[in-house]
Amino acid sequence: MKILIDFFPILLFFSAYKFYDIYIGTAVLMAATVLQMALIYGIDRRLQAMHKITLALILVFGTLTLVLHDERFIKWKPTVLYAAMAIGLAIAVWLLKKNFLKLLLGSQLSLPEPVWMRLNMVWVVYCVFMASINGYVAAFYSTEDWVNFKLWGYAFPLIFIVGQGFYISRYLTGDDNSKHTTP
Repeated sequence: MKILIDFFPILLFFSAYKFYDIYIGTAVLMAATVLQMALIYGIDRRLQAMHKITLALILVFGTLTLVLHDERFIKWKPTVLYAAMAIGLAIAVWLLKKNFLKLLLGSQLSLPEPVWMRLNMVWVVYCVFMASINGYVAAFYSTEDWVNFKLWGYAFPLIFIVGQGFYISRYLTGDDNSKHTTP
């Protein structure tokens, strides 16, 4: 069900764009993202920082798109989001000596420190790649091509997450049962 909640806004955006235009699609994306965040909040009783940032950027860039009637704003939102993530992760680890990935996921995953550092670096590279590719498509392709890229471009995050799962799986211990068994 969580995967449906995650893809719900982009699918509605794509549909609204195909049946109407980028402006209706943007309004639908904004409303669907607010609904998505309400559902996530209803399930988890909180929103993670990434959820709040994503919601804020969609509402700000969506509003600019609609008020100024300029589609460039919504097209550049993913580039801004990914670039901000890359910069935030890089500054945190290199200047502040904090690994935000570990801070966010450390309670759910127990990984060796070098693995956390490699994951952080991989996330920085991934975010730079995603910011760059979205920026390139937004700048040099039509809105139609950009919308199609947004839908089919979801293969990149899926491949990245699956690859990351394979990488960290060898460091995870599945031996939690040993704590609960009696001799």
